[in-house]
Amino acid sequence: MKNLLISRNSLVVLLWLQFIPLVIFPLESFSPSSQEWWLPIVLTVLAMIGVFQVLVRKSDQPWPWYLMSFSQGFNLISRLMMVMPHATMNEAGTQVFNAPYVILSVISMALSVFYLWYAELPEVRMGMLRK
Repeated sequence: MKNLLISRNSLVVLLWLQFIPLVIFPLESFSPSSQEWWLPIVLTVLAMIGVFQVLVRKSDQPWPWYLMSFSQGFNLISRLMMVMPHATMNEAGTQVFNAPYVILSVISMALSVFYLWYAELPEVRMGMLRK
């Protein structure tokens, strides 16, 4: 299993797929009246810069990896901070559990934890240096 995760093709696919946990939000979160629409955009741009440096420019510097890890870590922290205020919503004067938001947040946090662990593996960084 570990050999599959550190093969060159898997590295490229997993680095591109790291944008998924950054943008998993219910659609109403992306409305202009919401204050949470800008965070996934900023984190995705930061992660894209890191992926561009690693995959396209083939940078051997550590800062693109730190930028990607920062994006995933900040996603994790912001989701933890936002899950409680969004766990319930008001429908017809009654507080109901906001299952889609909580489920998407838990999935996003789990994926961010995976990418934080994955990006710190020395085999992953060394695998990107191989031609």
